[in-house]
Amino acid sequence: MDYPGNLFVVAAPSGAGKSSLCKALLELDSRLQPSVSHTTRPPRGQEKHGREYFFVSQQEFDAMVEADAFVEWANVHANRYGTSKKAIEDRMAMGADVILEIDFQGAVQIKNTFANAVCIFILPPSWEELRSRLERRGEDSPDIIDMRMNNAQREVAQVGQFDFVIINELFDRALFDLKAIVHSQRLKISAQRRARAQIFQALNIL
Repeated sequence: MDYPGNLFVVAAPSGAGKSSLCKALLELDSRLQPSVSHTTRPPRGQEKHGREYFFVSQQEFDAMVEADAFVEWANVHANRYGTSKKAIEDRMAMGADVILEIDFQGAVQIKNTFANAVCIFILPPSWEELRSRLERRGEDSPDIIDMRMNNAQREVAQVGQFDFVIINELFDRALFDLKAIVHSQRLKISAQRRARAQIFQALNIL
């Protein structure tokens, strides 16, 4: 089904900066709304239930899987993450543009369900910089950082499945690139037909 709203799917290895970029874009663009995923991992820092994620138990997550409530779900770094299909559909049907931060596994599944989704991959400028960012976060033990670095090599290898790639070397430049992708998608004729259908009809454009 075609919706008037657009869906932007942003994936990246842990530490590449996708959360910071998406948060900054949401502060600048009032037409964008975040998609809040469900996860079995515990909150970090100042994260709040229903804002960054819906934090649920393993049993609650199992029940949602059984009810086919997720458009995608995946195991990531020993925790599970899932995206509610209905939540995305409801927002897009109302004309909102939705931005979704997700693991690359989920991004591929999303594209299979929402054919018009725009998939964006964020790359670090180097492996050394990625490790440095993970260490500076101060959230993970050395063993967990090693696991994230190993997973990152597998994730980066999937970049060819995405529509756009941004190299997050300088944050301001990467944010500019992300804004440009969102704006360009809104101006595509297919997106304009969905979002401004009445104008196309009034102008007798079929």
